[in-house]
Amino acid sequence: MKNMLDMNKTIYELCKENSRLKERLKSIGFENIADDKMLNTVGRVMTIPKGAKIKGYDINEVKEKLIKEGYHIV
Repeated sequence: MKNMLDMNKTIYELCKENSRLKERLKSIGFENIADDKMLNTVGRVMTIPKGAKIKGYDINEVKEKLIKEGYHIV
């Protein structure tokens, strides 16, 4: 499926697989990932769960928002 998100993959990998994801992540609070420099450096080692923890976000709320945006979480 096109909108499948594997939470074990890095944000960089996920954004390369789905070009709209970067804007979706930005809209739910991951503003820094919209910067290509951040995506190409930190994004290569950061997963969505790790990023949520660092930002102080509840991962379940992040997942719910992504599901509402049409993504399937694995």
